[in-house]
Amino acid sequence: MEDDIQGKITRYEKFVNEGLRNDLKDALDARDAIYDQISEYQKLAKDIEIIKDNGLTEMKTQVDLGSNFYMQAKIPDTKYIYVNVGFGFHAQLTLDEALAFITKKETHLQKKAARYTEKAAQIRAHIKLVLEAMAEIMKLNGATPPRNLEL
Repeated sequence: MEDDIQGKITRYEKFVNEGLRNDLKDALDARDAIYDQISEYQKLAKDIEIIKDNGLTEMKTQVDLGSNFYMQAKIPDTKYIYVNVGFGFHAQLTLDEALAFITKKETHLQKKAARYTEKAAQIRAHIKLVLEAMAEIMKLNGATPPRNLEL
């Protein structure tokens, strides 16, 4: 009987540590990636507003080529910009079209991030439920629950 209960406790610990905690990490990582995208779109919207407010027709800037390696670039015409619209596609948009697209894209991404936040909360609740059940089983069995049973 004791070995059977200990085996179940071990299975539950494995389920929590290898299953639920990994799922929680994946959900939070996905949400963070979406927040990074939102941040990039907000930076772009801010840059577009600066271009429009100052009436810039051409400008010099630095472009990140990757790994924080920057190169100076000259933009000869600021009437149109290329915006990543998803799935690896970039569309040439006017500044006003780009701002309208960014607003819609941000709304979509916020909803998507909220779904991942809700999923993470559900996973946390499942972890807590399993840990509490394990503690109750251990109490009924007369064993003291380990202190590492935390969310």
